[in-house]
Amino acid sequence: MNLKSLAIVAATILFSGTGFAQTGSPVKDDFKPSTFNQPGQEYPQVNSQGYARFRIVAPMAQHVVVSLGLGGTSGGTVLTKGADSVWTGTTKGPMEEGFHYYHVTVDGGVFNDPGALNFYGSTRWESGIEIPAHDQDFYALKDVPHGHVHQILFPSKSTSTSRRAFVYTPPGYDKNNTKRYPVLYLQHGWGEDETAWSNQGRANLIMDNLIAEGKTKPFIIVMTYGMTNVIRPRAGGLRSFDIKPFQTVLLDELMPYVDATFRTIPNQANRAMAGLSMGGFETHTITLARPDVFSHYALLSGGTYKPEEIKDKSKVKLIFLSTGQFENPDGITKATDALKTAGFNAVSYVSPNTRHEFQTWRRSLHVLAPLLFKD
Repeated sequence: MNLKSLAIVAATILFSGTGFAQTGSPVKDDFKPSTFNQPGQEYPQVNSQGYARFRIVAPMAQHVVVSLGLGGTSGGTVLTKGADSVWTGTTKGPMEEGFHYYHVTVDGGVFNDPGALNFYGSTRWESGIEIPAHDQDFYALKDVPHGHVHQILFPSKSTSTSRRAFVYTPPGYDKNNTKRYPVLYLQHGWGEDETAWSNQGRANLIMDNLIAEGKTKPFIIVMTYGMTNVIRPRAGGLRSFDIKPFQTVLLDELMPYVDATFRTIPNQANRAMAGLSMGGFETHTITLARPDVFSHYALLSGGTYKPEEIKDKSKVKLIFLSTGQFENPDGITKATDALKTAGFNAVSYVSPNTRHEFQTWRRSLHVLAPLLFKD
């Protein structure tokens, strides 16, 4: 099909308010543009109940579906063509709070929504929508001192490439050229990249707000691509993933570059590593392999540590394990209890009413940050 004939312009339309929520109450007609819309775009929109509405201009299309469905985690929303050749639709139920990826399928072709910003996830750039959360204040953009997120390009001899990372420096970093800071190396999940923690995760805003409230010690955050651009998980998933190439990039190439470029405190006591999902797998593997490098470990929906895996307890200042309520809360709490019994400083966190998603990981970082680098 000719793409130009589709004239796909994404947006959302307000219906007449005749729909009803699954609870039996009317769907409130208080829809507003998502905070993750393209500049000047009114759609897609969300309402106070968590419903989303979409509007797609595709005059020649026969079938249009938005991948978001009930709860934002399964199914989809089939749109209906109106007399003006515009396709519209509302999710059948409220979606869960927080960030969601989605795309639009038009007659079998997959497209992003031109009304929404794009985010790298699911190994591709996807549209994103934000469902306002009851606790969104901790990652909101506020009138507080802000840090900076720097893009860096560092040489990687092991991969024969220049690789990219993003480095968050806290408010005040540029005003005092003698002060040095601890460093958190923070990894994304499978299908995402080094942009995820800043864009989807709001990591910099979480830190800005915590620092402004005096709840965390200021520190640098380094976020880089967690694969080597050549190695991918093969059959068997992450169990068969050879992490050594990325470990070389992280420890032997990126870390020396960061220590030489930024005012870090370049020792084990002032380094932490954390990761969500696949990034947790990387964190688990690398921290166990190189206990001389990191002193604070954090797995966010990324598995657990067993006491017997850690050979020298004296090198570990903190182990943080987190998960969503609908993931593996029992496993996380049991693993944390075992670590505590073995004498480790271990902390667990279960995000209420969330799954394997960024609302879980935003909350996890919010809880983790104040625990890091305590004197």
